[in-house]
Amino acid sequence: MTNLMTLTRMRVQLALRNKMFFFFSLVMPLGFFFLYSGVFAKGEPDSVAYLLGPVLGLNVMGSFWGLSATLVMFREQGILRRFHVTPATATDMLISSVLANYALTLPTVVLELFLARTLFHVPNLGNLLSIFLLVSIGTVSFGSLGLVIASVTNTMQETQVLNQLLWLPLIFLSGATIPFTSLSNSVKHIALFLPATYLVHGLKNAIVNDYGPGKLLLALVSLTLWFVLTLFLSSQLFRWEPEAKIGRKAKFYVAATAIPFILLGIWEAKNGRVIAEENSTLQRLEAPHKSGKQKDAQPKSEDLKPDSDSSTEDSQ
Repeated sequence: MTNLMTLTRMRVQLALRNKMFFFFSLVMPLGFFFLYSGVFAKGEPDSVAYLLGPVLGLNVMGSFWGLSATLVMFREQGILRRFHVTPATATDMLISSVLANYALTLPTVVLELFLARTLFHVPNLGNLLSIFLLVSIGTVSFGSLGLVIASVTNTMQETQVLNQLLWLPLIFLSGATIPFTSLSNSVKHIALFLPATYLVHGLKNAIVNDYGPGKLLLALVSLTLWFVLTLFLSSQLFRWEPEAKIGRKAKFYVAATAIPFILLGIWEAKNGRVIAEENSTLQRLEAPHKSGKQKDAQPKSEDLKPDSDSSTEDSQ
């Protein structure tokens, strides 16, 4: 436990000294926050609350990118070799990476919630316990995905390519960037097999619909199981030395970590719960705006009454 805490503290300190970390962990997430809240939502509290889920989802999903790149860089530069001669184990290194990433991600999430409440006057942030659980489990599970990527790639170039291949579907099909309801039916069913879909959807329901952990249990359990599988796989494939290459067959083991969401996607495709909830939430959000437009379009009763003076003149 002492080795784990020491490694975690060291990883946090190293990250805080890195200007690139400062940009990707604070500047970019806040940039997305103000883009979504100020431009897309036009500062309207209800719209800001609806888009807050995707904003937090983007922040959480970005966990895997930094972790994978950092570990591969450490291995290429021989830094991991130095840790190998210490009492620290591979498990200590991996878990400390996840804990440090979580400790660095959580303050940004709290800041975004605070700004939504105070700057954009969102009246209700929903169920804070559900948000905390989804952010926590989501951060460690996506962080563990980064550990798997670092374990199966041999160079920084391979890592960047694999990160891109995973990142683009995660952000474009989950509802984090393109509204889920705007996707075609076939694309929606593909998105049901992605862990990011359940993270973003769960955050929306926690904030907009005030869902408690009980109603989000399926997403929470799936993300937790995914975390366990990815952490276990990364521990089996972890390498200290840059010369220790991994075989191509080992890369296929990564597919095993998708089992929880393959099963969940099959069930959701038949049940249609996520798609129905997304449509219902959006319709409820748009209802006040539509009713307001209809009221403005209806003529007032005074306008329908004939002008008494003009009618009198016509009769004369």
